[in-house]
Amino acid sequence: MGADALGAGRACRGAAAMMRHPFIARIREVDPIARTGRVRRILPTFLEADGPNLPLGALCTIEGSGGGTLAEVVAVEAQSVVLVPFDEERRTFAGARVEACSQADSVAAGDAFLGRAVDALGRPIDGDAPIVGAVRRQLHAPLPTPLSRTSPDKVLETGIRAVDALLTLGKGQRVGIFAASGVGKSSLMSQLIRQTDAERVVVCLVGERGREVESLWERELSDETKARTVLVAATSDQSAAMRVRACHYALALAEQWRSEGRHVLLVLDSVTRLAMALREIGLAAGEPPTVRAYTPSVFSIIPKLVERCGAVRSGGSITAVMTVLSETDDVDDPVSEMMKSLLDGHIVLSRALAEQGHFPAIDVPRSISRLAPSLMAEGERGAASRAVELLSGYESSKVLIEAGVYARGSNAGIDRAIELRPALLGFLKQRQDERVPRSGACEALAAIVGKAA
Repeated sequence: MGADALGAGRACRGAAAMMRHPFIARIREVDPIARTGRVRRILPTFLEADGPNLPLGALCTIEGSGGGTLAEVVAVEAQSVVLVPFDEERRTFAGARVEACSQADSVAAGDAFLGRAVDALGRPIDGDAPIVGAVRRQLHAPLPTPLSRTSPDKVLETGIRAVDALLTLGKGQRVGIFAASGVGKSSLMSQLIRQTDAERVVVCLVGERGREVESLWERELSDETKARTVLVAATSDQSAAMRVRACHYALALAEQWRSEGRHVLLVLDSVTRLAMALREIGLAAGEPPTVRAYTPSVFSIIPKLVERCGAVRSGGSITAVMTVLSETDDVDDPVSEMMKSLLDGHIVLSRALAEQGHFPAIDVPRSISRLAPSLMAEGERGAASRAVELLSGYESSKVLIEAGVYARGSNAGIDRAIELRPALLGFLKQRQDERVPRSGACEALAAIVGKAA
């Protein structure tokens, strides 16, 4: 090879390396053309402006008292755009200047966020120093293609007996916690965050009270847990745009670590409040209301969020635990039904168990992990199936048993269910600070149900 060819090759490699430099990436995001408009109409939750002409999801800066505020384009018409502000505290006025952001919607991510609590825009809310050394990535990254995914084949240990022995989860699985208020959902969630075997943990709190955010971060999580965790929070007093963006941002953080080949646990609390925020934005954008006033975009956006999670062939995975609030224990609302169809399993919490002081209040017969049969050994599957059969058998005859009508000896299956119920309930109950190895949980369950053989 001649000297000219060698020189050309080095030049090409040097140019390619330079184009990958982060400064070059930031320069590419700059829009040299200033696109502006003016606010024409102001309503409590959204604004209308005569420009700039931008696509859905684009960001703008709106002039206002106390400085400019970011807003997102949620509807576009021939002569106007509808904007939802991220910060409703900063007041704007008719005629205020609206300017397109000069930067594409990329966000900071990476290990610089470990041990930090941030808002939906990546700004620290923990009072510590600004975050430095982060990498940039797209907020809305392309979804993994179907054949770039892989089915979870590694067991995820949670340290919770009821989950590990009866509802075994896999790394990369998407599972929901379905519960009404006051049945221990937050306690179970914090236990999963502390005990689950994951390299990185992303916690997203949407529409929660500020006190709940503080309690989880400052009281529930140890320094050791925080060292592998990032918290993204958008409280109930913040705008709908902030609540929705918090979910997208949490997913972007998780996707960055998955792209590095890590196993990430994503905890989203809650999908119901996300749906409410999407409904608020959809109604402001002029979408027609459907069941319970949810707009069509709710049933379009949430499936995409779920599909961004999972395991990929490159080696990384995002295990998603998403909570769903239900007004009744029958779990009959459209968001609950949609999530059941999208997820790889659901854990149902029972008010009746919670009222008896039984925690975690997991209703095992009504819960399911769709991946458990492929993850469990044959003996484990048999023990779990027998335990569910015993629990269901008791529940089906509970009225007769408690009324004293059932006569012992009339049904051998019910007799065994009555006999083993105290041992099974004792197995399923667990202190919040207790972590049980999965092997020990499976052995203990096998010892209990073995008596029923």
